[in-house]
Amino acid sequence: MAAGAYILAPAGPVLLAEEAAFFREADPWGFILFQRNCETPDQLRRLTSDLCASVGRDAPILIDQEGGRVQRMRAPHWREWHPPLDQVEAFSDRSAATRAMYLRGLLIGAELLAHGIDTNCAPSADLAFPETHPFLRNRCYGSDVSTVTEMARACAGGLMEAGCLPVLKHAPGHGRATLDSHEALPRIDAPVSDLQETDFATFRALADLPMAMTAHIVLPEIDPVTPVTQSPDGIALLRSLGLTNLLMSDDISMGALSGDLRGRAGKALGAGCDLVLHCNGDLAEMRELATVGQMSTEAAHRADIALSMRRTPPDIDISAAEAEFQALMDRGLAQS
Repeated sequence: MAAGAYILAPAGPVLLAEEAAFFREADPWGFILFQRNCETPDQLRRLTSDLCASVGRDAPILIDQEGGRVQRMRAPHWREWHPPLDQVEAFSDRSAATRAMYLRGLLIGAELLAHGIDTNCAPSADLAFPETHPFLRNRCYGSDVSTVTEMARACAGGLMEAGCLPVLKHAPGHGRATLDSHEALPRIDAPVSDLQETDFATFRALADLPMAMTAHIVLPEIDPVTPVTQSPDGIALLRSLGLTNLLMSDDISMGALSGDLRGRAGKALGAGCDLVLHCNGDLAEMRELATVGQMSTEAAHRADIALSMRRTPPDIDISAAEAEFQALMDRGLAQS
C-alpha cells in the first residue's frame, strides 16, 4: 500500500505520543525537520529513530541544510556554513570553487546521515538577479546558467557520495521573484522564451537528480492565475524540462497560496505534484492534510526510483575532507 501523499514535521525535539500515534495512522511518505527539532546530537538521533519507528519503516527524513540563514543544525553542535553565493563568489578559480562546493556537499551529507537524516533540500538552482528578493538571493549559487549548474551539480554530487539524497529547488526558477513566497505570491513577467534560456535551463541540466521541489510563483504565459505548484500547466512545464523524477511542493502552508489547507494540497496533487510538504508541525493542520489520501501509483513508482538512488556511503576521511575544504576556502578568501 502506498504511503500518504505528504511529508510532515514533528512540533519539537521529542516525538510526542499523540504525534507518534497520528503518524502511525497517517503514514506520511517522509518527515522534515527544522531548527526547533535539533538541540543536541543524541537528541536528534533519538528523534529520527522514533520517527521511522512510528511508521514502521526507513522513512526518508529531510532537512534544509543549505548554509547561511537556512541551516537547521547550528553551532555549537554542528558545522556552520557560509551562504552558498558568498562561498562561490569568494573564488576566482572556477575549478577550486567547484571542488569546494563538492566537499561542502560531502561534509553536510555525512553529518546529516550520522544523525539519521538522509535527504537534504538542496541544491537551489535558482539564478541570482539584482532584483532577487533578499530571502533567496544569497542562497543562490550564482547569476549565470553555467556557474549555477556546475555548483549545484557539485553540491548534489557530494551529498550523494555521502549517502544523502539531494532535492533540487525551486523549479522552474524563483530567482526573478521580487516577493517572498513565504508571505505573498510572486509573479514573474519575463517572457517564457527568455526563461527557457536562463531560469529554466539550470533545472533542465539537473533534471536527473532524484527529487525536485516546486516554486510557488505565477508565470503568466503558462498560467495567468495559478501558481506553478497548483497549476496543471505549470507541472506540465516542469515535466517538459525533464523533471520526470519525484516532485514535491514547497511548503503548502506558505503565504503565497490561498484557501484551506486540504484545498491547497488537493490542488497541488491534482495538478501533478507527487507529494505535498507541510512544515509547521501543527497537529490539527496535519490531521486535515492527511485527508488527501495516499500517493498515486505513478507517484509511488517515482518515489521508489528516488529512494533506489540512496547509496551506501564509503568510509569517508572526514578530517581530510575538512582540511581540504578549509584550505580551499582560505585561499579563495585571501584572493577575493
